[in-house]
Amino acid sequence: MTIHKAIAIGLAANEVSKKITGSNESSAARTAVATGTGALMGMAAAGTLTVGAAALGVASAPVTVPLALFSAGVAGLSSLFD
Repeated sequence: MTIHKAIAIGLAANEVSKKITGSNESSAARTAVATGTGALMGMAAAGTLTVGAAALGVASAPVTVPLALFSAGVAGLSSLFD
């Protein structure tokens, strides 16, 4: 995964958070939803949200953790300045 893909995932997670919360306004709740959604979408993009996630998670941790954290950070920041 590259940085621009992680940014795209984070921005998409921000849009999903707007639909989940039903609001475009910045708030702590929407930031929390955006951050969690970004982390989940980052893990899904890295391929760790599968039936064998426990076994695969250890092998793919060097890719998954940074992608999930970066996507979550982008989503959280974009929810604050939207």
